Amino acid sequence: MNFFIGISGYTYPRWRGPFYPRDLAARRWLEYASRQFNSIELNGTFYSLKSPAVFQRWVTETPQSGFTFAIKGSRFITHNLKLTRATTPLANFYASGILALGRKTGPFLWQLPPMLKFDADRMRAFLELLPRGSAAAERLARRHDARLKGGTLLKSAARVRYRHAFEVRHASFFTPQFYDLLRSFDAALVIADTAGKYPSVEELTADFVYVRLHGSTALYASDYSDAELDRWAERVSQWGRQGRDVYVYFDNDALAHAPRNARSLAERLGVGSSIGS
Repeated sequence: MNFFIGISGYTYPRWRGPFYPRDLAARRWLEYASRQFNSIELNGTFYSLKSPAVFQRWVTETPQSGFTFAIKGSRFITHNLKLTRATTPLANFYASGILALGRKTGPFLWQLPPMLKFDADRMRAFLELLPRGSAAAERLARRHDARLKGGTLLKSAARVRYRHAFEVRHASFFTPQFYDLLRSFDAALVIADTAGKYPSVEELTADFVYVRLHGSTALYASDYSDAELDRWAERVSQWGRQGRDVYVYFDNDALAHAPRNARSLAERLGVGSSIGS
């Protein structure tokens, strides 16, 4: 088992001073952040398709070993299409440069919109489309269309296994039918702390656990107390004792609490940073 503790995104101007040195150029923020944490969740991939050059830059600026990205799936697929008619959009997503990540490829996060209700047939069809590894992603990527103006990458930098996690925000998903479906594909149900705004359960459906901490009392804004971090550290340790890899990302970014909370949790778990790599 391995613990990956980090932040959701890294391009936050308000973090200059509280986290980033004031004289550090924004173009070096990823280089800096990736040496404080052993994983970062890429959330820019949620908002738009990137290019191979962007992904290659992300690879180049992060440590050669001991560092992993999580990749947030396209909002066009999850929110606009609501997981339907997804073959070509998924092909575009994987052809856009993701294959450059190679051994730095961590789980893919699929965050579903709050109004989307559970539909077993739709979920199964989407899960069947998702690549379980880089070889399958290469095959899927070759089905891209002309929307990729920034170029394509159809060859993976390394042969790696892919993992997928789902952050659902409608209570209809909390049913044994959905859990069994996730288990059949070894996909994880995200454990999310959203200050009570969205429902969440702890149901382990894969050989890894994916946690997103958006804030316990104020969404995206509240600080986690020492007592709360102690409790999360114990839960992560317990999952680790079960032999599961655990990925935890702090998304309480509004007041720059995320990097400090991530450091504190990592210290509790004995997870070192990548400084000096």
